[in-house]
Amino acid sequence: MGVEIRESPVSDDEFEEMKQFVHDYLAASVEGEDEGGRMRWYPWHSAEYRYNHILNVTELAIEIAEKEGANVDVTRVASLFHDIAKLEADQDVHAEAGARVAREYLRSRTDYPESFIEQVCDAVETHSYEGDLENVPLETQCLMEADLLDKVGANGTTLMLLRMGYEARTHMDANEMVGRVLERGEDAISRVRSDTAESIAHQRIKRVRWFKEWLEGEIAEMEPPDPDADLL
Repeated sequence: MGVEIRESPVSDDEFEEMKQFVHDYLAASVEGEDEGGRMRWYPWHSAEYRYNHILNVTELAIEIAEKEGANVDVTRVASLFHDIAKLEADQDVHAEAGARVAREYLRSRTDYPESFIEQVCDAVETHSYEGDLENVPLETQCLMEADLLDKVGANGTTLMLLRMGYEARTHMDANEMVGRVLERGEDAISRVRSDTAESIAHQRIKRVRWFKEWLEGEIAEMEPPDPDADLL
């Protein structure tokens, strides 16, 4: 179970202000960049996509936290800040950079308890941890599970198909790309620990399997011929 914080320090109005801050911070992160910097032409490297991803993760993390008994305030605020530095910092340090932004923001607004601020920032800083999710606090686990889940299912499939267009691939490559979403989904199922996240993961990966089956049934010669088949 997570560390209990009896007070609920973040009002709905304050949370909306946080959302606006994160949105504006991401937009400012890419202002003035040369076109194509950091692969900005990929949709998931844009401020718009990153903000949408953050909102998706926040919604999922809240659902998991509510059902698993985690502190919802810690979880939702950490989720909102988890990728705030994604567009301005290198991938391997974006979590630490995001925690610094979150700490500065929270300490400059109202009188949030220091215990609350530290739990939020710890979750932000740890969300890229690649080890066993049982080794992190429950609130961090909820964030990490939500982050994994946003990359699978219909949303993940759509992003992979968009990637095909940006890479000038044809629809004949769709099966391969959707297969990658399935692999990512299987990895998510192997990593999540809560019953809630596991249930969501299974629901999402089932949709991807259906789509892949429909794709294979409607597009002729989806799989390339085996050059050794005639030799068997």
